[in-house]
Amino acid sequence: MIGGRSRRDGPMMRSIGHRSRIAVAIAVGVFFGCVFAFLYPHGLFVSIPRVHSRTSIRQLNSSSCESSQGIHMLKLEFVAASEENAKLKNQVRELTEKLRLAEQGEDNARKQVLVLGKQQKAGPFGTVKSLRTNPTVIPDKSVNPRLAKILKKLALRQELIVALANSNVKDMLEVWFSSIKKVGIPNYLVVALDEEIANFCRQNNVPVYERDADEGIDSIGRTGGNHAVSGLKFHILREFLQLGYSVLLSDVDIVYLQNPFDHLHRDSDIESMTDGHDNQTAYGYDDVFDEPSMGWARYAHTMRMWVYNSGFFFIRPTIPSIELLDRVAGRLSRVKAWDQAVFNEELFFPSHPGYDGLHASRRTLDFYLFMNSKVLFKTVRKDAKLRKLKPVIVHLNYHPDKLERMKAVVEYYVNGKHNALEPFPLGSE
Repeated sequence: MIGGRSRRDGPMMRSIGHRSRIAVAIAVGVFFGCVFAFLYPHGLFVSIPRVHSRTSIRQLNSSSCESSQGIHMLKLEFVAASEENAKLKNQVRELTEKLRLAEQGEDNARKQVLVLGKQQKAGPFGTVKSLRTNPTVIPDKSVNPRLAKILKKLALRQELIVALANSNVKDMLEVWFSSIKKVGIPNYLVVALDEEIANFCRQNNVPVYERDADEGIDSIGRTGGNHAVSGLKFHILREFLQLGYSVLLSDVDIVYLQNPFDHLHRDSDIESMTDGHDNQTAYGYDDVFDEPSMGWARYAHTMRMWVYNSGFFFIRPTIPSIELLDRVAGRLSRVKAWDQAVFNEELFFPSHPGYDGLHASRRTLDFYLFMNSKVLFKTVRKDAKLRKLKPVIVHLNYHPDKLERMKAVVEYYVNGKHNALEPFPLGSE
């Protein structure tokens, strides 16, 4: 049975195997056809007409020339783009700096608002009073670390008296610091402009500061007269303010009779003694200018006051104060001028076309307490009541015989010699 079944199934199986091989061959053919169709979509053999071959060669030659020119043009474009990029970077840098400054200004304004107080409504009539005190700067010890150490030990409540001196004023300086010691003022400092004064101060136990070498400034300090040294102080004072200290700047032709720090108001950027000699000249008045040719409008009213004395003023470490010092020192370095005139012009001239005025608050000190020598010799010594008044300081600014009059002031107010002022004339001879 087994053998019989094999004979019957043999032809059938051979037929099935033959058909399978044909199917496999067809499948393989289709597969390779698909592969060639994918890899060679335009056929395996593509004829290139001869007419195009020469054209292609010419195009190849011309394209090589054009490519070198193209490279050159690309280089030029690259250079131009680089320059434009540099310009854009500079513009971005400038805009960034402007933005930084604007943010800094906004930040300063915000800080000032925080210091001065929040915005508020105006009160009833007659009750409104504006704020006058600017905030002090943040101290910067990096400006002058050596000076910062001296001031930290010497100053009281971040305040001190400062005087500049060279050997030309040695005798007056001695009367100056002797009167300070007599009153008992501990917070004062002499900025020595030469070695002789530095040694003189050390010998007399006077606090002294010798600046680091500065050829231009030091030449003025060593050999300059009163006006030259007076102009120099605006440059030097800046460091004191940057370090966060209020300075009572003092010339050496001044006699101290009381502690001036007990009589300051500290409500302004600048508190200064005046060259005025009465209420009008010291504090201001309406001066009428007469021009008859104008007829009905012949009278013009003007506001006048006598100048502040640049030899004695209290200056707080605020931005307007530092700007004042910069303005005065800058002008004095460019033009030959009297420092007191420049000091007052920068302090009082308002903003006008071509000029931005200084926004600094100021106070005029009591001219009987902070007395100039014109007030003393013209008015006080001749008035029985005023003679009994003891001023805070006397500044011998109106007279050239300063040393003799300083000694007379000491004799009169300190030693009680009632006729000590009598021998001197009203003015200079």
